[in-house]
Amino acid sequence: MDLRDVAFSERNRTAVSNDAWRAGLAIGWYSGDNFGPDMKRLLIVDDSKLMRDMVAACLRPLGEVSFEYAGTGLEAIERLSLAGYDLVVLDLNMPDVGGIEVIEFVRSQDHLAKLPILVVTTRGDNDNRSRVLAAGASAFLAKPFAPPQILEEVRRLIASSAT
Repeated sequence: MDLRDVAFSERNRTAVSNDAWRAGLAIGWYSGDNFGPDMKRLLIVDDSKLMRDMVAACLRPLGEVSFEYAGTGLEAIERLSLAGYDLVVLDLNMPDVGGIEVIEFVRSQDHLAKLPILVVTTRGDNDNRSRVLAAGASAFLAKPFAPPQILEEVRRLIASSAT
């Protein structure tokens, strides 16, 4: 178990203080990898570990990418508050804080306001799509999806955020 697991586990929420966590991030203790200048950091948020792993597998062809994971909306908000990401892949249906609330949080933070968010959900109807995009999501993809679909959408979002 690494410090990320301890810091974000429900039982040990205070194991690593916010200041200590930020200091560790600043010197690279918790990053998992040494990031090159072109390395992209993606946060995959879904309450299903299988789905998190499947999304990561679909996105591996991106090349220099580091994946981090959150299993709840609250964990996503914590991670987004503590570290910088280049893109978030977000499910809507989660047990504590839903995807819409995560989007609203991200858009309310000045330093996160332009962060690309791809919503991937089983609720693919037009009303839901409109609601998600109105809340501030950058793109919407209904489950089930084909691996090339999510790969192309993420490539497009990363490219558009670089300009």
